[in-house]
Amino acid sequence: MASMNHWQLAVALGFALSLLAGCEQKGSAEKAGEKADKAVDQAGKAMQKTGDKIQETAKEAEKKVKEATK
Repeated sequence: MASMNHWQLAVALGFALSLLAGCEQKGSAEKAGEKADKAVDQAGKAMQKTGDKIQETAKEAEKKVKEATK
């Protein structure tokens, strides 16, 4: 019975070590992909801000045109 527990422990330890071996440092392609993701995210945020400003300016222009045509 004790040898069975040791065997199970050895299998579990081996499994855990194999999982840790898969957690290597990031490669250059993965780092580049993360940088690209970050750049796309930042560009999207900048475009959203620009779009918001355009809408705000268009609404202000619409108000001025309505006031001018009264």
